[in-house]
Amino acid sequence: MMDDTELALLSEKACGDMVRVRPILDRIADKWTILILTVLCPKPARFNEIKRRLDGITHKALADALKRLERNGLVTRTVLPTAPIGVEYAITPLGHSLRQPFEALCAWALAHGPDIERASACFDRVRADGGLSPSGGPVQS
Repeated sequence: MMDDTELALLSEKACGDMVRVRPILDRIADKWTILILTVLCPKPARFNEIKRRLDGITHKALADALKRLERNGLVTRTVLPTAPIGVEYAITPLGHSLRQPFEALCAWALAHGPDIERASACFDRVRADGGLSPSGGPVQS
């Protein structure tokens, strides 16, 4: 574990870099990007195959996300010479470069999901029981 000085320096650096980092994170950290790239990582796929594998995504949300991913250089779109015409999406080398951080994030979510659920349930119980924080003081709104 880092000491307070190291943490303070890392925090200061992160805050200084935020102007450059935030717009990029906004492009890759939305609701569907990680899941779409995960579907495309092993092999290219057509629109409906991606939609089937992403339970709950709407046609419009998938179409918008794929356009955004293509615009940002993470996915390619290829029109196939079939009848009817088909379109296939593939992950780019830039998209593949996100595999390791996304795998780490997914592993973290699996490992700590129960902790997040317990913390949320505790917070909700405390709120319902009169507004004291778990530390005993009033809850700040």
